[in-house]
Amino acid sequence: MSPPAATFLPDASSAAARPEVGRLRLYAGTRPSVPASGLTSSRALPTATDGERTYRLFVPDGLDGRVPLVVALHGGLGSGEQFAANSGLDGLATANGFIVAYPDGVTRFLDGSGGARTWNAGKCCGPAAARDVDDVAFIRDVVADVSQLQDIDADRVYAIGHSNGGMMALRLACEASDVFAAVGVQASSLESAPCEPSTPVSSMQIHGAADTNVPLDGGAGTGLAGVAFAPPRAAAESLASADGCGSATQRVRDRANRDLVMERWRGCSPGIAVQFLTVRGAGHAWMGRPSLSEAADRLMGVPYPRLDASRALWAFVSAHPRAT
Repeated sequence: MSPPAATFLPDASSAAARPEVGRLRLYAGTRPSVPASGLTSSRALPTATDGERTYRLFVPDGLDGRVPLVVALHGGLGSGEQFAANSGLDGLATANGFIVAYPDGVTRFLDGSGGARTWNAGKCCGPAAARDVDDVAFIRDVVADVSQLQDIDADRVYAIGHSNGGMMALRLACEASDVFAAVGVQASSLESAPCEPSTPVSSMQIHGAADTNVPLDGGAGTGLAGVAFAPPRAAAESLASADGCGSATQRVRDRANRDLVMERWRGCSPGIAVQFLTVRGAGHAWMGRPSLSEAADRLMGVPYPRLDASRALWAFVSAHPRAT
C-alpha cells in the first residue's frame, strides 16, 4: 500500500516550525536521464560593451513541435561546458525533450582571457559584478538567438543555475520574468534589489544545510567570492511577496529521505509556486552528480548523493509554464 499523501501544518509561517512527514515526489512527471543524443554547437553573440559572448547549445534528437528551453547557468569559476558535464542536463534533455543553452560568464578581459568566469548577479560575483556587466541583457539575447534557430515555446523558457549562476537565475526572475516562466537553483541567494518581476514567476531553491560557501543563514562564506551573502531563504520570501503569495508556508519532511524538508508558500497566484528545499548534510557541490575533482571537493564539499538536483529542478520548472 502506498503511504498517505503529505499532511501539512495548518499554520507554519515560521521557518523553524516542525514539519510533518510525507512524500515530496520531487521527480514527478519526468523521465530519468539517458545517454545524451543530439547536436552540440557553440554560438557567439556580439554585445555593445562586453565584446563577443559565447554559449553552448544542445538540441536533442527527435524533437517534434514547439519545445521548452532551459538556460543553464554555471557557478563562479565554471563555464557552460563545465556545467553541461557537471549537471547532466543533456541526458535529461534527451529523455524529456527540451533544449539546453549554457551561456558563459565573463572573465577579467573582453577577449575571454584572465581566468575564472562569473556572473553579475548584483553584489556577486568577481569580474562580472566589478565591471557591472549587463548579464540580464546577454541572457535575453541568448534566448532570442536560440528562438531564431529552434521552435521554442515562449511559455516554457526556464533558467536553472548553480551558486553564482543560481544567483543570476534569481536576478532573471526579478528582472526578466517576461522571458522566464520559472527558475530553479541550488546553493544560491538573491544579491540584487529590488525584486520587482513584471509578471509572476515560479521559483524553487535547493540548499544544503552544510553549505559553507553560501551559508544557509547568510553571511560570509568559505569560498572565493568575498561577499556577505543574503540568507538564501530571503530570495523565496522576496519572490513570494512579489508574486502575491501569502506569508504563511507549508513544510514537510520527505518520508523516503528524512534529509529533505520542503517549504512551500501559500496563496500564490494560480499556476505559480515558490518553494525552498533544505537538504541536511549537503554542501555546496551540485547534488546527485559525481565529484568534479579532489580540488573541487576541497572547495565545495563532496556532492550529496541522495538527491538528483538536475532532475528535481527540471521537474519543478517544467510543471510551471507561464501562467495564463
